[in-house]
Amino acid sequence: MPGETIFGKILKGEIPCDEVFSDDRCLVFRDLQPQAPVHLLVIPRKPIESLIAANREDSELLGHLLLVAAEVAQKEGLESWRTVINSGKDAGQTVFHLHLHVIGGRALTWPPG
Repeated sequence: MPGETIFGKILKGEIPCDEVFSDDRCLVFRDLQPQAPVHLLVIPRKPIESLIAANREDSELLGHLLLVAAEVAQKEGLESWRTVINSGKDAGQTVFHLHLHVIGGRALTWPPG
């Protein structure tokens, strides 16, 4: 059932999070297993399983998520950061609710792994 992920439960208020930003389209909170000094997750309120499942009707929402990612990164004091979207199990997606990772606060290497 859509929304029955840990992120769906966070959106419903069933599980607490360290909220950084919220509006009518998305929620941003700190990752519980940060990979850098700043590691935020940007999730849409609409339960889209992954970027693979997004469609043209989601274009405005996807743009909003990217703009919010940039805004919260700057509010966290980051001058540079990485924005990551894992799409599918083999890409490292473990929660099947679309989410953007905003990672920074240290030098990041490439390739990531």
